[in-house]
Amino acid sequence: MRTITLIDAIREAYQEEMRRDEDVFMVGQDIRGAIFPHTKGLVEEFGSDRIVDTPIAESGMYGVALGAAQEGMRPIVDFMFGGFSYVTFSECTVTTGQYHFLHGSPRSLPIVMTAGVGTGQRLANDHAMSIHGTFAHHPGIKVAMPSTPYDAKGMFKAAIRDNNPVMIPWHMGIMMLKGDVPELGEDYVVPLGVADIKREGSDVTVMANSLQLQHALKVADKLQEEGISCEIIDPRSFVPFDLDTVLKSLEKTNRLVVVDEDWESGSFANTVSANVMEAGFDLLDAPVTRVTLPNMPVPGGYMEDYIVPTPEKIEAAIRKVLA
Repeated sequence: MRTITLIDAIREAYQEEMRRDEDVFMVGQDIRGAIFPHTKGLVEEFGSDRIVDTPIAESGMYGVALGAAQEGMRPIVDFMFGGFSYVTFSECTVTTGQYHFLHGSPRSLPIVMTAGVGTGQRLANDHAMSIHGTFAHHPGIKVAMPSTPYDAKGMFKAAIRDNNPVMIPWHMGIMMLKGDVPELGEDYVVPLGVADIKREGSDVTVMANSLQLQHALKVADKLQEEGISCEIIDPRSFVPFDLDTVLKSLEKTNRLVVVDEDWESGSFANTVSANVMEAGFDLLDAPVTRVTLPNMPVPGGYMEDYIVPTPEKIEAAIRKVLA
C-alpha cells in the first residue's frame, strides 16, 4: 500500500483507464490547465485529442460526450463544479437516463459525469452545491461518491468501465485527504452499489458520505469515550443503494442517523428514511433522524458555517435518537 491524496487517486484512475482503453477520453472546462490536480499532466501523456478542453459551454461539451458514447466511446465529462451540470440538465439527466429504455434496451451509454461538489471552501451557491440527490432522482443513471482515496480510485475505475451512465462527483472538502491505495500496477475496482462499514458499533447506526463521513468518524471517537458505540456506514453509491447493509446494522443498533450534505427537501436522506421505515420499521426504537442543509441557498464566506452539517450537529442528532 501507498499513502496518497483522494485527488491524486482520481488522477491515477483516469491514467490507468485511458492507458487500458483507447476509447476513454475526457472533455471539460480547463482540464488541460488543471484547475484541480486530478487532470494535471494528462494532456502531456494523452494529447489534446483525448483531453479535450472546451469553452464555458456545458451543453456543448456534454453534447460531444453524449454523441461519442452513442458511438461506443467512453467519455468522461468534467463539469468542474457540480452546479454547472444544471446548465445542461435536460440532456445529462432526462435524455441520458432514459436513453437505454427508449431504445428498447439493446444500446448502452457508457458515459461518466463528474465534478467537484460540497461545502467547506466557502464558495457559495452553485459552486458548493451537492448534486447527488438530484441525479439519483432520475432513473437510468448510477450515482456514487467516494469518501477515501482507496474508494476514489476503485470507484472511478468501476464507473469508467460501466456500460451505464454514471454521475460520480467528488467532495472538494476532502480532496487532499490522505489514505492507503494499492501499489501502482495493481488493478482493482470498487463495485458500485456496495456500501462499506467504516466503523463497527452497537448503539446507533450513522450513515454519512465524503466530508460528512469524516465528521461522523470524529464524533464516534468522541462518544466512544462515554461508552456510546457508533456504527458508521458509507453508502458509497446512492444508485444502486445498498439498503441491506443498513438494515443489517439496524438489527444491532435499532437507531439510525442519516447525514446528507444536501437540502432537506428532496434529499437522499429522505429516500433512506422512507426505505428504512417501509422495510425495517420493526427494527427501529426511535424515529430516523436526518442531518442536512436547510432549504436555502448556500451562502458565501463565514455564513456557510451556520447552515452546514457539522460534528456538533451530528453529535446532537445521535444523542437525540439515543434519548
